[in-house]
Amino acid sequence: MTMATNFDQRVALVTGAGSGIGRAAAKLFAAGGARVIVADINLSAAEEVAAKIVADDGQAIAARVDVADEASVEALMAIIVKEYGRLDIAFNNAGISDEQHSWIDFPTDKWQQMIDVNLNGVFLCMKHELKLMVSQEPLQDLRGQIVNTSSGAGLTPAPGQPHYTAAKHAVLGLTRSAAQEFGHKGIRVNSVLPGLTQTSMISNQPQAMLDHLAKASPTGKLGSAEDVAKIAVWLCSIDAQWVNGQAIVADGGGLMH
Repeated sequence: MTMATNFDQRVALVTGAGSGIGRAAAKLFAAGGARVIVADINLSAAEEVAAKIVADDGQAIAARVDVADEASVEALMAIIVKEYGRLDIAFNNAGISDEQHSWIDFPTDKWQQMIDVNLNGVFLCMKHELKLMVSQEPLQDLRGQIVNTSSGAGLTPAPGQPHYTAAKHAVLGLTRSAAQEFGHKGIRVNSVLPGLTQTSMISNQPQAMLDHLAKASPTGKLGSAEDVAKIAVWLCSIDAQWVNGQAIVADGGGLMH
């Protein structure tokens, strides 16, 4: 993976960076010169990614975070301040998927878990990232750049997943709210909306459904983690400095069907 984007000495946090889109993004940020915090609830996975970045002559540290737990998020921010003194980029990518469930028999605990991670987790990370960013001196007129991972389900319902659909719709609202409030303070906030992407998160979906959706896409295939990561990384670059409060769909045109 190569990218021309220059992140020299920027400090970049990626949550959910132990696998999939987060892992690909962490590597891209590092390849561009960023000092990366590879954060994941699975610390060993985060450490593996950070070690790979360092082996490739990049700069990275690993940290464990449970984005649904505010104390854990605060502890992560304390690590960032101690290690680097600032935070320039945050890619709030951590999230979970789930099996399909009937509305009528929907398990309440499944609803709560999804909201805790995929919605509250984004809110808690943004709350503390914004607090840190707004207090620091700007670089190239920007105090910070945030990208949140929503989903194609943030625009059109995911069958059998009202909890996932609701959370991903709400992430777009959080993104726009923060973009409106903090844009004049030099902080940009955007979101990326992946379609079905070849990561471990879709491993619990029926293969027949995945094959059908791939064939229905104008590209005839599912996206890769790198396809989505490149868009998230670009949104955090100086080249995207005039993009704020936007929802960028990364699905190969699948929502057109």
